[in-house]
Amino acid sequence: MQQREVTDQENTNWVCVQAFGGLKEEAAEEAADRIETEDGKVPVVCTPNGGAQTVRLQLDRNWLETYSDEQLLTAITEARAAA
Repeated sequence: MQQREVTDQENTNWVCVQAFGGLKEEAAEEAADRIETEDGKVPVVCTPNGGAQTVRLQLDRNWLETYSDEQLLTAITEARAAA
């Protein structure tokens, strides 16, 4: 399972993983194909350490390779503000 870890300005460590990321690669790709939105987004769950609440995001399918830490933190911040 591939995941990304980022730390925000409040020193909260976020671990982000694509939904179905725990499946074998072939099964994960098939699941992503089925749940990908028309604009190429897939669900990503970011879980914090400490007291913050888990955040669910919709990110580009290739977010692991293309999103910078800053972009990922911005998405987390925006999702938290919208909740």
